[in-house]
Amino acid sequence: MRELWGALVILIVCPLLGALPVIAWITYALKRRRLAQIGTKNVSVSAAFYHGGTLAGVLAVVSEALKGIAAISIARAFFPEGSFWELLSLIALVLGRYLIGRGAGTTNVVWGLLVHDPLIAIFVGLVAIISFTLLQSRNLVKYGVLFVFPLFVVLLHAEDFPKIITAFALAGLLWWIYKRIPDDLNLSSQEVDTESQAAFEYLRGNDTILTLDDELDQAIAGQKAATLSQIKRWGYQVPKGWLLVPGNDPEKLLEFLQPSELSPLVVRSSAIGEDSEQASAAGQYLTVLQVTSDQQLQQAIAQVRESYNNPSAVQYRRDRGLPDTAMSVLIQQQVQSAYSGVVFSRDPITQQGDAVIIEALPGSPTQVVSGKVTPEQYRAFVVEADNLSSVKLEGTGRVPQALIKQVAYLARRLEKRYLGVPQDIEWSYDGQTLWLLQARPITTLLPIWTRKIAAEVIPGVVHPLTWSINRPLTCGVWGDIFTIVLGDRSTGLDFTETATLHYSRAYFNASLLGDIFLRMGLPPESLEFLTRGAKMSKPPLQSTLQNLPGLLKLLKQELNLEKDFKQDYQKVFIPGLSQLANASLEEQETAELLTGIDFNLELMRRGTYYSILAPLSAAIRQGIFRVKDEQIDNSVTPEVAALRSLRALAVDAKQVLPECEPEQVFDKLAQIPEGEKILYEFNELLEDYGYLSDVGTNIAVPTWKEDPQPIKQLFVQLIQLSEPEKAELEAKQIASPKRRRGTVQRRVDIKGRVTELYSRLLAELRWRFVALEQILLKSGLLHEVGDIFFLELDEVQRLVTDADDELKTSLTELIKFRRSQFQQDSQIEQVPLVVYGNIPPHPADTIEIYSDQILQGIAASHGQAEGRIKVIRNLQNLPDIDKDTILVVPYTDSGWAPLLVRAGGIVAEAGGRLSHGAIVAREYGIPAVMDVKGATWILQDGQRVRIDGSRGIVELSNDLRPN
Repeated sequence: MRELWGALVILIVCPLLGALPVIAWITYALKRRRLAQIGTKNVSVSAAFYHGGTLAGVLAVVSEALKGIAAISIARAFFPEGSFWELLSLIALVLGRYLIGRGAGTTNVVWGLLVHDPLIAIFVGLVAIISFTLLQSRNLVKYGVLFVFPLFVVLLHAEDFPKIITAFALAGLLWWIYKRIPDDLNLSSQEVDTESQAAFEYLRGNDTILTLDDELDQAIAGQKAATLSQIKRWGYQVPKGWLLVPGNDPEKLLEFLQPSELSPLVVRSSAIGEDSEQASAAGQYLTVLQVTSDQQLQQAIAQVRESYNNPSAVQYRRDRGLPDTAMSVLIQQQVQSAYSGVVFSRDPITQQGDAVIIEALPGSPTQVVSGKVTPEQYRAFVVEADNLSSVKLEGTGRVPQALIKQVAYLARRLEKRYLGVPQDIEWSYDGQTLWLLQARPITTLLPIWTRKIAAEVIPGVVHPLTWSINRPLTCGVWGDIFTIVLGDRSTGLDFTETATLHYSRAYFNASLLGDIFLRMGLPPESLEFLTRGAKMSKPPLQSTLQNLPGLLKLLKQELNLEKDFKQDYQKVFIPGLSQLANASLEEQETAELLTGIDFNLELMRRGTYYSILAPLSAAIRQGIFRVKDEQIDNSVTPEVAALRSLRALAVDAKQVLPECEPEQVFDKLAQIPEGEKILYEFNELLEDYGYLSDVGTNIAVPTWKEDPQPIKQLFVQLIQLSEPEKAELEAKQIASPKRRRGTVQRRVDIKGRVTELYSRLLAELRWRFVALEQILLKSGLLHEVGDIFFLELDEVQRLVTDADDELKTSLTELIKFRRSQFQQDSQIEQVPLVVYGNIPPHPADTIEIYSDQILQGIAASHGQAEGRIKVIRNLQNLPDIDKDTILVVPYTDSGWAPLLVRAGGIVAEAGGRLSHGAIVAREYGIPAVMDVKGATWILQDGQRVRIDGSRGIVELSNDLRPN
């Protein structure tokens, strides 16, 4: 039992001991410098010497030595002296030191080993000292010691197999950490604290020549060199290169490199801020080619460094707010190019579509980027399925087509590596190898805006009033959630930029969300995984642990979600909704209506928190407990509940009216007692669910209560369903309560109640604006029904309170302009899924989508179906739909639910496994595929297709003949 407790103490206490940021505290106390925010951002002994001086460094050594000794002492408190548990305690200490404390743990291990086994520590120390004195190469010594240490353990403790294994594990762990973190000794010697200057210069040794094989810090090496080193480590072909960081004397590099006619070099800039997402600095700094002698190399280095201070370069940095820091110089082997050029992973001119743009010529890449020669231009489309990739090419020329396809594929793969950020890539081909010479973000295509998720949250064309209310609510709550997790790391993030409108449609800022998730230690695709069921990679362990305190705070809120919601529901939302619902809007003046709107918005601010957290909580729990979608009962969701009631009522009506013309259903029902009861229940249903609409989150869209005609039409069509289908419905409804319930189901139920609550609040808000509009129409300030929805919230408030005479003067023209823009945007049937940059182009008449015969989406509801396509973009003028119909829709909001269940299958451009359409489809066993790019444009009425809701596949047919 004692050993078990010892193991637990070692595995819990030692990582926490390693995580204690004692070095950071010491340096901040002495120099007021935060190590985690400067230099390499390591919290290490060398960083303390570098930024804090000798005293800080000495105290840092003492603190880390005491940690190592303490870890050994903890192990000895439970296990015999010299056991492998002592080495295991050092492993636990180092893990905490690296994953949370941002350090390598070298000092901990050195002093821990001195206590654990003085003989081995002395032997290893002597080898290190002698090797460094002779070789003056810290990297060789650092990695050599990691080989020598376990070797000595094998020689001196050959019989102790556990100790040998643990020694190799400790050495391997340190090796892994050294490869992952930058070395503080690579920092410029000019900025080191003066007290530590001599020691720093000695410890740097003679291996100060950095290469592209090293992990380079962009804050020191510049973005260009850091990017090339990263790409090289990923396995791409990058010419061998060496780096002179700011302040480094080039003498050692000049002695090492031997340029010649047969082995020429190229000298390039790698300035801080160059090739970044903020600025490319293309053409601002000098590049020197064909360096073939030592003298030319020395001159080229000097010329490149001097180009940093060229007046045009200085002005460029000032215009973009870039700091005047310094420039590293990159020297590379020059590729003898047979063909070369540049490639853009997205079209920087049209700013849309999937085309990869390639410019190429025989010979050197400089002639392509110089602008003096017109290159050959190609457009390529990379089509990637699960296990199949192909490239479709437009354009011909002297450059081999096979090479152009290879370049296109390289560009798209590299873009994926950089989380979807479009890349500007310089390449060269020497007849055997495709070399990657440079990669940088296409700054004009940033930020990246995406319709995914946004098309579900607030689908369709959005009115200005709706957006002025929805955007601050949504962005504000997301900002609060992210700030809880990130804490100080949220500094510099503008959460108001989370969403915007393009083409009067909502888009989310993918660049910002990706940055936020990376800071949180989560993959950038986390939100899509949680809300839409997309694939997600594993989160990085280090950054996740760094955000552990914030994640625990968020976890606490998730655990308290049910209790908090029930409490707010009883004490805040129910009284608030009752107050809103019982008010007689026709009798209220403008001031009372404004007061009601303000009160409604206060309730919605709290409701928005639950409308975001409840779906995320349900998705997380469903993923953790691996509960299948079909095991979830969504009967609390209002559209599902309304649909069940409507179809059950249709079954009763069918029994009362076995045969009746559709247009006479309501008249016939009114003529018989049983029919009057059905009509009464129908009106009660409208009263209960009258707050729903075609687009639940858009207050400009009339509710069912205001415009019941579409629901009446659907009710009549539901009556026409065949008996087997109704029997199937009954069976499914009976089976629903038997589905698995538990922790996941409770969260799904809360999500349904939150949806109902939020939909009711939105409806009450709409009805107040409609009442306010009636007053403004009578006063002559507004001239047409619906005008109020083309104003923003603050404009409505200023208009009603007479606070802005200028607004009244320009009001008519303002509304006219916005209404015209809205109508133009409404005519755009196919908007881009992704928009690059803040000024999107107008969508082309033909969008570049290469699909072949198979469209891929997200599997949302199991099963297969075959039928003919019917594309429906809104709920007006609904056609007849039966089980031979594959319904294709742009999105699936709550108001679409009654329509969807009549189809044989569903294909949607937007949505995921948790969208309204997916839930309804699973409820009634209808195959469904969501997130099918360009579905309403590619698929045509009458076309026969087969869909597989289990694999997320839509197979097209060339048969376009209608039924």
